[in-house]
Amino acid sequence: MKVVETLYAMTGGQSSGSGGNAFLSFLPLILIILVMYLLILRPQAKKQRERQKLLDSVKKGDDIVTIGGMHGKVVGTKNEDKILVVKVDDNVKIDVDRTAVSSISRSS
Repeated sequence: MKVVETLYAMTGGQSSGSGGNAFLSFLPLILIILVMYLLILRPQAKKQRERQKLLDSVKKGDDIVTIGGMHGKVVGTKNEDKILVVKVDDNVKIDVDRTAVSSISRSS
């Protein structure tokens, strides 16, 4: 019991909830959130913007590869440019969603 009283006297009888200490206790949490934003969320948002830019740039005549691995040439659009008509062979045309495009190679 004597040890507890000695430690209490050494602290000057102050409670641990002072204003300055409250900020310092939240500082590690704030730093973790900041690091998470810089390492995860910001690059992900940048990648999403680049993907949207790619999808918006698809036009008639482009050779594309879909997410499923199908190769073809864009010959038209439907449904307010949400669906692409893709020619995969001489007599074969398929409709694919614009978001299914994985990559584009511009044809000359």
